[in-house]
Amino acid sequence: MSDVLAIAEHRRGELRDVSLEMVTAGRDLADQTGGDLHLAVISGDVDDYATQVNREGVDAIHTVEYGEEFNHDVYTQAIEQLYADLDPQYLLAPNSVNGMDYAPAVAEGLSLPLVTDAVDLEEDGGLTVTREQYGGKVETTIDVEEDHAAVTIRPAEWAQAEGDGDADIEAFDADIDESEIQSTVTGFEEVAGGDVDISEADFLISIGRGIDEEENITLIEALVEATDATLSSSRPIVDNGWLPANRQVGQSGKVVTPDVYIAIGISGAVQHVAGMKGADTIVAINTDPNAPIWDLADYGIEDDLFEVVPALIEEFGGDVPDV
Repeated sequence: MSDVLAIAEHRRGELRDVSLEMVTAGRDLADQTGGDLHLAVISGDVDDYATQVNREGVDAIHTVEYGEEFNHDVYTQAIEQLYADLDPQYLLAPNSVNGMDYAPAVAEGLSLPLVTDAVDLEEDGGLTVTREQYGGKVETTIDVEEDHAAVTIRPAEWAQAEGDGDADIEAFDADIDESEIQSTVTGFEEVAGGDVDISEADFLISIGRGIDEEENITLIEALVEATDATLSSSRPIVDNGWLPANRQVGQSGKVVTPDVYIAIGISGAVQHVAGMKGADTIVAINTDPNAPIWDLADYGIEDDLFEVVPALIEEFGGDVPDV
C-alpha cells in the first residue's frame, strides 16, 4: 500500500476549483496504489478550506496555519516536512501559477522526479503519466522509473469531487524557519484588462473568427447582457486586439469550466478546446458542418450567427443593436 499526498490551492480567500479536481485525481491514483489519499491545506483560513475540500474519497486532511496567502518559501518548507512525516509514494500539485512555483523546488529538495502538466495518471507497478504536446495534437506517455515522484496535474482534466467526506482534519505543526522566507506577498494584481476572471464564470459566451469584424462584438455583447453571461473569446480575437488577453480561452489563454459555454463562430481548434472542454454544457453556433467544435458540442445550431444571435437576444428580452 502506497499513499498519495495532494496539495490544495486557494487564492484571495477562495478555494480554487482545481483543489476538488485533485481530490478526484488523487483518489483514482490512490485506488491504483492501494493506499490512502492525504490532502494538505496551507495558509489562509485552513479550517474553512479543509471543510470545503473534505469530499468523498479523502482519507485525511492536514492543515498548516501560517500566513494568509501563498508564499513560496512557506509552502516549500511545509510540504517537504509533511512529505517526510507521511512518506507518501506520490505528491500531486496543481499545474497552476502557484503549483509551478513551488513544485520544482519541493521536488528538488526531496530528490523526486517531477512530471508536469499531466492529463492522465496510471499506476501498475510504476507510474505512467500522460501529457499533451504540439498544442494538444499529440499525446505522449512518460514512464517514471523511480518508485516515488511529484506530478502537477492540468486543471479541468478531472471532474470535481462530489459528496461530503468524513476525513479527519488534523493540524500539522510545521517548523517554518522564518530566516528562510525570502519573499513577501504585498498584494494581488490581475493582468492587463483584469476586470473579470473568466475562469470563475458559470456562463460564458465565447466568440471566434466567425464574427468577421470588431464592430460585430456589439451584437454579442447584447446577448451577454440579456443572458447575464460573461464574454470570452478564442485567440484570433485577442491577437486582433479586439478583446484583452484576460478574455482568451485556450491553451495559451485560460482554462475555464463553466456550467454553460456557448461558442459562437469558433471552429474548435485543439488549442481552444484544451481550455474549455471541461464545461458542463457546450453549445456551438457555426455555419461550417465540418467544424471540429461539433465533436465536442452537446447542442449545436448550424446557421448564420447573424441570424441566430438576434433571435436569442429577443428570446431573452434584450434589445438587438444595429450592426
